[in-house]
Amino acid sequence: MGRLDTLTSWHSDWAGLRVAVLGLGVTGFAATDTLVELGASVTVVAERVDDERRTILGVLAVPIVEAGADELPAAITEAELVIASPGLRPDHPWLVAAADGGIPVWGDIELAWRVRDKVEAAEWILVTGTNGKTTTTQLAAHMLREAGLRVAPVGNIGTPVLDAVRDPAGFDVLVVELSSFQLHGLPTTGPGALWPHSAAVLNVDDDHIDWHGSADAYRAAKAKVYTNARVAAVYNVEDPVTMAMVEEAEVVEGCRAIGFSLGIPGPSDLGMVEDVLVDRAFLDARHAQALELASLADLEPAGLRSPHMTRNVLAAAALARAFGAEPADVRDAIRSFRLDRHRTELVAELEGVRFVDDSKATNPHAAEGSLSAFDRVVWIVGGLFKGADVAPLVERHAQRIVAAVAIGVERAPVREAFARHAPGIPLVEVDTADTGAVMRLAVEAAVEHAAPGVTVLLAPAAASMDQFKDYAERGDRFAEAVRERGAHGDDDGSRDRPRD
Repeated sequence: MGRLDTLTSWHSDWAGLRVAVLGLGVTGFAATDTLVELGASVTVVAERVDDERRTILGVLAVPIVEAGADELPAAITEAELVIASPGLRPDHPWLVAAADGGIPVWGDIELAWRVRDKVEAAEWILVTGTNGKTTTTQLAAHMLREAGLRVAPVGNIGTPVLDAVRDPAGFDVLVVELSSFQLHGLPTTGPGALWPHSAAVLNVDDDHIDWHGSADAYRAAKAKVYTNARVAAVYNVEDPVTMAMVEEAEVVEGCRAIGFSLGIPGPSDLGMVEDVLVDRAFLDARHAQALELASLADLEPAGLRSPHMTRNVLAAAALARAFGAEPADVRDAIRSFRLDRHRTELVAELEGVRFVDDSKATNPHAAEGSLSAFDRVVWIVGGLFKGADVAPLVERHAQRIVAAVAIGVERAPVREAFARHAPGIPLVEVDTADTGAVMRLAVEAAVEHAAPGVTVLLAPAAASMDQFKDYAERGDRFAEAVRERGAHGDDDGSRDRPRD
């Protein structure tokens, strides 16, 4: 047995282990801090280092090597272990060099699993999918908190798992959001393999193909989340890809497949009966009865009533119920839950026109759910599509699109999609590289085609980095433009009414 195989606990002997941490983002910094605390000999290799983290690592006496991708620092080739940022592609020269040198590469998730017993070993519930991961993770954690458990939503959601593992208060359960990048390198066997309590894949659509190399590789990464699940493998009944993943998964004997959908549920599923969310999975008489969890009216104040959000609620409820939450816990959590910003967020209503910010819809699959939630929209769309095809979205939703406003540097795919599938729908292109002006011009163009009862919807179906720092800045700029228009509107007394 090699030394790394023995490192399966916080209390293992990590002293002096030579580790190269590649990248100094949120996960890279958490991994570095953890390894220093464990007594390992750590060197950070990064293309960029911000001043704050440079200062902190100086205090910790951690060497930093700044290098480009075309450089190969000795810290990598001389390491016994490499911890890689989830953003590094598998074909990155640093990772290729590590593989060629026979140096094991872990991600922060594997490291966190191995050292999860610093305070007490919490159970892990895993959540992934092309869209809805963060909302579902937050909802499941909120439901478990209502059940009286010590719980933290962590992972790709923004809080590193390693931070939760080292929290001196300890937790009963961690709800871990995992991206396909984090899942890609996870082992499914051996000392670094995860053994989660439960796991869910919410949906699967082609995404990040440029990173993974193919749609099959992307789906294979997502499917890893089910491996070794012990209690429940939650899947989307309406998504045959997730169903196939569950059928093929190597789970622990006795692990149950639990489906969710907007239809009437089967005897091992959660679903809908008229306007009521029900559970037919976690009760003894499930072949003849169902438990009421909540109504659509309960979902309305939290902005969860749209079809895609309702599916997220059902998936979260399945995970929470599998861990022992009662129906009342689920209902109370739904009633007190509030969405993060930029997720179908009502910014204002001006003269009967609603302005909704779903800047988090960074791919066509996410925009699909957002568009489906409204009857008549002026759609603000565009950005970096990264190879994703927006045409099927236009074809499916042409009947509800009053007009469209194209933003971003890749407007040609939008133009071509409307020309082919909806040539009669007005399309306005915002042709400017000025970040400060993009949304003001987009909102002005949208208002020209809006009328009472219409929703101006920012659901770009594309990434934001062509013109904005991230999707949050894109959404903030949209909201600023809307509110500016409301503040300087006509003298008819109309004003925006921000959502509580």
